[in-house]
Formats: sequence, structure tokens, C-alpha cells
Amino acid sequence: MRTETAETLREQVRQRYAEAARAVEGGCGCGCGSGSCCEGEAAGDFGEALYSVEQREELPDAAALASLGCGNPTAVAQLHEGETVLDLGSGGGIDVILSAKRVGPTGVAYGLDMTDEMLALARDNAAKAGVTNVHFLKGVIEQVPLPADSVDVVISNCVINLSVDKPAVLTEMARVLKPGGRVGVSDVVAEDHLSTDERSERGSYVGCIAGALSRSQYVAGLEAAGFEDVSVEFTHEVADGMHGAIVKARKTNEPARKGLPLVQPAASAGCC
Repeated sequence: MRTETAETLREQVRQRYAEAARAVEGGCGCGCGSGSCCEGEAAGDFGEALYSVEQREELPDAAALASLGCGNPTAVAQLHEGETVLDLGSGGGIDVILSAKRVGPTGVAYGLDMTDEMLALARDNAAKAGVTNVHFLKGVIEQVPLPADSVDVVISNCVINLSVDKPAVLTEMARVLKPGGRVGVSDVVAEDHLSTDERSERGSYVGCIAGALSRSQYVAGLEAAGFEDVSVEFTHEVADGMHGAIVKARKTNEPARKGLPLVQPAASAGCC
């Protein structure tokens, strides 16, 4: 992908999520704004509805409203007390807060996001939730500002599909994870038969559709980055041939192999 195109897409994503954060501050969540993955007819497949009532009761209202994901990675990551967790693209902080509660005071939960408005919202939500074992970092998921072998679990919720350099994201996940560390990700994933153009016809890049990897691309990319026990399980359809999915993997001790080619987006990246 040309640098200009990549930077344009990244800025469009940043602007959309800044808009979403401002909407939450005004009392609007998933489904009532224009700044998230959960727009349009697919709104019921994204956001706070994918969390249990018990989980939502643990959260400030703004954290639930700010949930723009396509799944619930904390429900599949099998977190344990004392672990260190990293959430890539942490948004309003819902998965970081839930993770912090699961790992307890001897553990820590990091959230990484590139959007100032979301970071401010997440820090406010964490304070309201009373969790102190959280750290929110500013940065892009292609360059994680944490040392190698420092994290037990990487989670993410409907964000990797938005990356402009997915091989870099998968490589960074492997770098920061400790040997044997694991991945528990929710993301939009395409059926293998859909071409890049066909994915773009089903939704925009900033709408979490056009940039999605296929199942086989996800598996190949994770294996190339140094993961094993890779699985991609479809959970619900969000567009024709496009699914919310649970992605799991475990880091090996072997050197990473060559990464997979980046899925090129369509020329137009306007929203829905």
C-alpha cells in the first residue's frame, strides 16, 4: 500500500473514532452516531449488546456506550489473576476495564489507541470504574510501545481489520508476547471466496468491512508471525460473506517467517 494511501486511511479511521468518542460524551452510543463500525443495518451485530448483563453492570455507562466492537474478547481470552494483558485499539476502555478486573491487583491491563479523544474517554471510564491496574498508551497498533516478551495475552476488538499494515500488527503481537503467550481477538473476517473488491462492495474500510482479512489469510498471517494453535471461528454474520469471528493463537519459540501480503483496500474509503 502506498504511504499516502495508508496515511489517508489511518486519518479517516482516527477521525471516525474521535467523532464516536465525542458522540458518547453527548450520550450517544453504538447505533445513534456516524462514527463507528456499528453503523447502519449491522448495528445489532456490534457494540455493547455483545456483552452480558453482568459485564455491563460492572462498567460506567460511557464505557458501554463507547463499545464499538464486533465481539467480546474478554470472554474468550481465559484471563487469569496476575497476568499482563494488552488491548490493541482500546477505544473507550471497555475491554481494558473488564480485563483489569479479571487479572486483579497483581495483574495489569494496557490499552493502546491512536485517538486522543478515545484515550481521554477511556481514562475517565477507568477512574469511574475504580480500577487502578490500567495504563492507556498512545500509539498505533503497528508499532506497540512496549518491550518484547512483556505481555501474557493480547486482545483486540474489531480493530485489526482497520490496520493499514496487518502483517506488522501480527508481528508486533508476537514480539510483545512472552513465549507461550496467547491471542484472543474478536474481528470481522471474510469468507475465503470473497475477493478484495467483493469485500469493498459490502461496506467501507472505516466501517470494518473492506479491510477485513479472509479466514485463510488470518491463519497464514498468524502462523507466519510465529504463532501456533491458530483458529478462526465465525460467530455471526455482519454482511454477506463477512462474519464477526473469534481468533485464537499461541506464540511459539520459533523465529517468525515471512509475513502475508497486505489486503489492499478499494480506492474509496468513505464511510458506509
